[in-house]
Amino acid sequence: MKHERQTDKSPLRALRGEIALFGNARVLCFAAMLAAMSLILGKFLQIPNPFQQFIRISFENLPVLLAGITMGPLIGALTGAVADLLGCLLYGYSINPLVTLGAATVGLVSGLLARYVVRRPVALQVIVSALAAHLTGSVLVKSFGLAAWYLGSYDMGLAELVAWRLLTYSVIAIAECTVLILLLRNRAFTRQLERMRRT
Repeated sequence: MKHERQTDKSPLRALRGEIALFGNARVLCFAAMLAAMSLILGKFLQIPNPFQQFIRISFENLPVLLAGITMGPLIGALTGAVADLLGCLLYGYSINPLVTLGAATVGLVSGLLARYVVRRPVALQVIVSALAAHLTGSVLVKSFGLAAWYLGSYDMGLAELVAWRLLTYSVIAIAECTVLILLLRNRAFTRQLERMRRT
């Protein structure tokens, strides 16, 4: 009996459970809606600033974080990647593979931490997941991608770019954490999520 319980919690079984969610039409629709929201928030509703080629002030990662935290790392990563790729195509940006990887990393890291590291309380789960996801995806991975594309056009080094992005995304993460905590503490919202995950 103990062996069966341990097997139920194994990473391989958890991954199978994540993949099984793709067979759920409601989850796919929810992920598609979150990818569309990320696209709109990031590409069409960003706050203008003089450095927007490499510092985008927007809440594009909010839907990706929500996908990762509520649906797991695999769906979170795919939501981020799809949102970035479609946004580039619709907005006319050239596709930067490292930036797309960074968008996927936001969903992946938030999902991994929320699912396997910090499960309770909700506030701590959201804060740790969102901050770590922004640090790895938005600040580190995307900075290297943006440096390859734009840094030569500006009198700025990689360390300065990372510092500016760290400051920007620290402020953005606070706002996103507030929204996510309020959403995940709402019983009506969490009940709908549970219904959606049932296959």
